[in-house]
Amino acid sequence: MGLVVQKFGGTSVANIEKIKNVAGKAIKEKNAGHDVIVVLSAMAGETNRLIDLAHSAADNPDEREYDSLISTGEQVTITLLSIVLNAMGYRSRSLLGFQVKIKTDKAYKKARIEVIDTELIEQELKNGTIVVVAGFQGVDQENNITTLGRGGSDTSAVALAAALNAERCDIYTDVDGVYTTDPNICAKARRLDKISYDEMLEMAMTGAKVLQPRSVEMAKKYNVPVYVKSTFSDEGGTLVTKEDGEMEKEVLSGVTYDRDQAKITVVHVPDKPGIAASLFSPLSERNISVDMIIQNASAQGFTDLTFTVSKKDMKEAQRMIEAAAKDIGAQSVEVDDDVAKVSIIGVGMVSHSGVAAKMFKAMADEGINIMMISTSEIKISCVIQRKYTELAVTVLHDAFHLEKKS
Repeated sequence: MGLVVQKFGGTSVANIEKIKNVAGKAIKEKNAGHDVIVVLSAMAGETNRLIDLAHSAADNPDEREYDSLISTGEQVTITLLSIVLNAMGYRSRSLLGFQVKIKTDKAYKKARIEVIDTELIEQELKNGTIVVVAGFQGVDQENNITTLGRGGSDTSAVALAAALNAERCDIYTDVDGVYTTDPNICAKARRLDKISYDEMLEMAMTGAKVLQPRSVEMAKKYNVPVYVKSTFSDEGGTLVTKEDGEMEKEVLSGVTYDRDQAKITVVHVPDKPGIAASLFSPLSERNISVDMIIQNASAQGFTDLTFTVSKKDMKEAQRMIEAAAKDIGAQSVEVDDDVAKVSIIGVGMVSHSGVAAKMFKAMADEGINIMMISTSEIKISCVIQRKYTELAVTVLHDAFHLEKKS
């Protein structure tokens, strides 16, 4: 039998009883003849507690020390699980990111994995060990602890599965798979049996919280089959895999939303080469991701440029854009964080016409104004007023009859 990588999120390891439940799932795979690596997040709420501690110590904590602090939550869960497994008669060893070594770049808070040294893990697996690895963390070339960003444990798990050529990577959460939309908003939401890497990536990037986008990118790159499962049930599950003909029959796979959005408009910008680079280069240097970008038609040599960023990056982005706007002679910078992004996703959109018109009409019929529109081959996203988020999601889910399987 091959190697199975299992990843469990914070709600799955929130207390000792739940950690014992995780141990049972690892033992089940071990008894089935698999080698097993378990990747864990910190206990639910622990990372937020550590972040609050850091910001109570300083308004802008040193980034190196910040990562050292917030990475400690995973040390607790991996050692507890190893203690439980050893007590149950199964050899287990816990390993932190720097012990593995999961080598990353130097981008604190948002580090990217460059390479994983698999020698230690491979030796432990040969000895029959259930290896328990801290998710969310790595180490840079100077042996500084780094973290991979929120949801980074997903990336840790998929990266380990890719590096060790695992049979599959199981991502355990508090839901039993990927749904057509958030079941907490739309009671008609339907669980998908499988979804393509590209669709899952678009859903993750547009607000679905099931998987971290970088983990999906990595799964696609290395063709790692990923199963999204419930920690608390053996039922259900969604396979994230390569696109196939059955997936193309569905016009849409889902509707997503993201309230973590802020809209920034640079007013009366000189319309000439190099201006966009002057505005966005400082954001790139600070690892601030820009999502949607719209530039109005030029009038008398000037234009308005609007883009969106994560709300958590809003203040820093505003400060940097205001400085850049002053340098290029723009008139002003306007910021609006009372917005949300609603998106429809599906590989079937490529071969079906009228999808955009249907989306826009469904929202127009409910009086929902669209501020920005962005498209790709398999996605259409709209920025709307935040208060209409739930209505837009429900209306779009109904308009495309996503409760029914084709």
